[in-house]
Amino acid sequence: MSDAELVLRSTRVVTPEGTRPASVVVAGGTITAVLPQDTEAPPGARLEDLGDDVLLPGLVDTHVHVNDPGRTEWEGFWTATRAAAAGGITTLVDMPLNSLPPTTTVDNLRIKQDVARDKAHIDVGFWGGSLPGNVKDLRPLHEAGVLGFKAFLSPSGVEEFPHLTQDELARSLAEIASFDGLLVVHAEDPRHLAAAPQHGGPKYADFLASRPHHAEDTAIAALIDRARRLDARVHVLHLSSGDALPLIAAARADGVRITVETCPHYLTLTAEEVPDGASEFKCCPPIREAANQDLLWQALADGTIDCVVTDHSPSTADLKTDDFATAWGGISGLQLSLSAVWTEARRRGHGLDDVVRWMSAHTARLAGLDARKGAIAPGRDADFAVLAPEETFTVDPAALHHRNRVTAYAGRTLHGVVRSTWLRGERIVADGEFTAPRGRLLTRTP
Repeated sequence: MSDAELVLRSTRVVTPEGTRPASVVVAGGTITAVLPQDTEAPPGARLEDLGDDVLLPGLVDTHVHVNDPGRTEWEGFWTATRAAAAGGITTLVDMPLNSLPPTTTVDNLRIKQDVARDKAHIDVGFWGGSLPGNVKDLRPLHEAGVLGFKAFLSPSGVEEFPHLTQDELARSLAEIASFDGLLVVHAEDPRHLAAAPQHGGPKYADFLASRPHHAEDTAIAALIDRARRLDARVHVLHLSSGDALPLIAAARADGVRITVETCPHYLTLTAEEVPDGASEFKCCPPIREAANQDLLWQALADGTIDCVVTDHSPSTADLKTDDFATAWGGISGLQLSLSAVWTEARRRGHGLDDVVRWMSAHTARLAGLDARKGAIAPGRDADFAVLAPEETFTVDPAALHHRNRVTAYAGRTLHGVVRSTWLRGERIVADGEFTAPRGRLLTRTP
């Protein structure tokens, strides 16, 4: 430890072996040792004693719409990564759509990387996009370092990112399977959506009826069938339907290589509490009933659902009209995701070890970043969040760092105050004060 530069000490450090008192030694931006708490700090190393605050690995959010370039009035790398850092997230993976151009060719990826390079407060990776007609671009994007590919099975909401038909899905997935890539999928069946009642207007019950469970369930069943035939790796994005869980569990037991995520808003908000006209709660698939939420939590507990990610999908406030049919569908959650999930997790008897598994370890593994991210262990990047888990705060939209401070969590009291966030051994935010951007752009490692 002669080269040690920093020691972070706490009575509660969340490690892969459990939460315990420890001293975490850092050199060159990397964790070099996790030692007993009372180990003397090496000569020349700076000691940061965190007391009883919990030291977590920085969260890894693999589902973020940064919208930069092209729709930066909605969000951007500067604001999104500040909000993420304020919430204990040290790595995010940007979705290929809502930016202009979308990340569907290598040239477009380079444009996005050039925009992000000097604005990122945290580390940023990129998903590529799978569209009708771009099968030829998938392998070059993979070789250029994207972490996988995003596809929609129903309309995405933006014209420049059309959805795949089942035949197009088969062609794209066959190509991605040929190099053992990963396809992450917005799974709703367009036929069931078209057949559902479409009333429009301010009533949340009408909007919920327009995005029925079976639209998700049918699309997931078709995805499982394609993945089984091709032995392909697939990931179900933002699962909201508890009815699909038996399908997923059976497929996994059958050897299908499928993983699943859900989101804080599905785990903490319920349809019963959404006011009419309150389109800050609108997302697709939708926030469903409390009984459905219980199924999602059970699936997290038994491992059927692997990950919890934000699906941070902001827009300008004017697009959040009181008509659920026309309002932009997306929830901004980067800054609040850890606290929101922890608040409900603790109520249901889960610990921070569970939260870290869902929001850091498993997300890092999903994106192929687990050699460096997702755990407090020797050899990993010294990325940390320092959390006061018993403290509470009331969500004030004015305190958020998202570009547009529309939030479904306004006025809610949450447990878990993020004291500081660290990236490769450097404190990048503490008590609302940020350093200059020091994030790196991440690419897939062979």
